[in-house]
Amino acid sequence: MKWEYALQEDFSLPAEGLFVINEGNFQYGNASLSFYDPLLKTTENEVFLRSNGMKLGDVAQSMTMRGDVAWIVVNNSHVVFAINTKTLKEVGRIVNFTSPRYIHFISDEKAYVTQLWDNRIFIVNPKTYKIIGHITCPNMTMENGSTEQMVQKGKYVYVNCWSYQNRILKIDTETDQIVDELTIGIQPTSLALDANGKLWTVTDGGYEESPYGYEAPALYRINPEKMQVEQRYDFAFGDSPSEIQINGDGTEIYWINEDIWRMNVNDESLPVTPFLPTKGTIYYGLTVSPYNGDVYVADAIDYVQMGKIYRYSAVGDSIDEFYAGIIPGAFAWK
Repeated sequence: MKWEYALQEDFSLPAEGLFVINEGNFQYGNASLSFYDPLLKTTENEVFLRSNGMKLGDVAQSMTMRGDVAWIVVNNSHVVFAINTKTLKEVGRIVNFTSPRYIHFISDEKAYVTQLWDNRIFIVNPKTYKIIGHITCPNMTMENGSTEQMVQKGKYVYVNCWSYQNRILKIDTETDQIVDELTIGIQPTSLALDANGKLWTVTDGGYEESPYGYEAPALYRINPEKMQVEQRYDFAFGDSPSEIQINGDGTEIYWINEDIWRMNVNDESLPVTPFLPTKGTIYYGLTVSPYNGDVYVADAIDYVQMGKIYRYSAVGDSIDEFYAGIIPGAFAWK
């Protein structure tokens, strides 16, 4: 990615709000960042470009907040940007990744960065913006390596392995070693931790003619201490569940399966009625406000034009809708 600098704008964002991470099209370099003010219902698009005078890069994957700094993982540009959350100015960047996906902070001086097409989880020092080591994942090669989202409980970080994988890994953050793993269904897409201290993940089951296999997807509740599946909720062949999210108090999980679905973490069976029926389009991203439980759904529309975000209350009432960038896929709360 070649960053070409242009004019810069000055921003002073409010203390609270929602960042929308727009993936953009693969190899088009049109990823972008949007900011939405829930109180005023106002939107600012292309804020990274406008603030820094340069494009964000190719395929923005995720964003993680740490104090007054936001860390943006740009997958196909092999970079993680650090920006000030108020001014949006770049304060640093970490480079030379293979294909970074998510960043998770262990401390101010250590963080993990997961990778696609790499059997290593990179260890970085956020203060120096340097890669300082890596964790080699067992039974992976550079060609089929895949680690994704991370959640932490105590000193352990849990990681789902998605593309052509079927495992949850457990990492001791004191030794940076993988100490356990759990085999589940094909391709767990996301990971969350609930109020009971249980892990949740959902598999997509692969696809027809996949060399790794194809099966019906499933939702899993996992005991992280024992690394055992406590309950499995089966979907039908052809379903495509993804984007496990959890509300602010950790009592309800949400996911996309064409429609938007919701269930209590103590429920023994899947719901039969969606929380939010589809609008006949492509629901691609999802988040739940940790402050009031509002639900935000990203609509990719056709993967070419600007995507749209729909905002609903915790009981499903429509509140607002606004346009973001191309392929809005992830969110981060300020």
